[in-house]
Amino acid sequence: MHNKLTLTALLLATLPAIADVTPTTNSTAEPNVHVMPAIPMRTLQRERSYRVYLPEGYQSSDTRYPVLYMHDGQNLFDKATSYAGEWGVDESLNRLSAQCGLKLIVVGIDNGGEHRMTELNPYNNERFGSGEGNAYVDFLVNELKPLVDRNYRTLSGREHTAVMGSSMGGLISNHAINRYPDVFGMAGIFSPSYWIAPQMFNSTKHNPRLQETRTYLLTGALEGEEMSAGHRKMQALLENNVPAGQWHAELDPQGEHNEAFWREEFPQAASWLFDAQCKSK
Repeated sequence: MHNKLTLTALLLATLPAIADVTPTTNSTAEPNVHVMPAIPMRTLQRERSYRVYLPEGYQSSDTRYPVLYMHDGQNLFDKATSYAGEWGVDESLNRLSAQCGLKLIVVGIDNGGEHRMTELNPYNNERFGSGEGNAYVDFLVNELKPLVDRNYRTLSGREHTAVMGSSMGGLISNHAINRYPDVFGMAGIFSPSYWIAPQMFNSTKHNPRLQETRTYLLTGALEGEEMSAGHRKMQALLENNVPAGQWHAELDPQGEHNEAFWREEFPQAASWLFDAQCKSK
């Protein structure tokens, strides 16, 4: 039974690796989502498109906003480009903006398709190849973030900068706060694929600013025992090393490894990370 659950978790974690999805429906993205032209990823010698969500009222104000960087951009805003349903980040944030004034800029970086399993893993893996996660996160911090900070009215400090993703995106979000603890002050780590990178636990324990980083850890119990075991291990690490108010961990008994689960939980996670008093569900 354990081997079956392990295999299920592994297969589920690799499912979103397809990036170039042919649209089969009309776009569901809200008007305040903008698809940007591909830019060079000099650290990886590739190009990558990204998507920018601007909070409602952005154009008519001079306010500066916190920024949330998210992975698998194709799945965040638009059913037409998603692999298996979208997160509905734009609809959720428009609603939270109206309800409780939570206003963010979201930058969604498209995944690299066939490169996803290596780009979002900082460690070498016998099955999937040499990890490119360091280069990917370096691109976020040294190339994309400066571009975003130049072109948009951002609050650029670590206390206003978050990173979030699911599955391999959850793994690389965890790595981002470890590699750049002075850049990212918040992380939403959804269904992280710790099975592929057990080194992440030791790296997280030695993050010099872990106690000052708001960390939201979420996994679904129906994702398999291997995923649940990784969640419990990281939760124990946070519990033993981080003040209680700086972390939140939830092993949802009904949660599955899919966009529907992450979409349902996103409003609560965003509200908690950015310390907004929102009724998120």
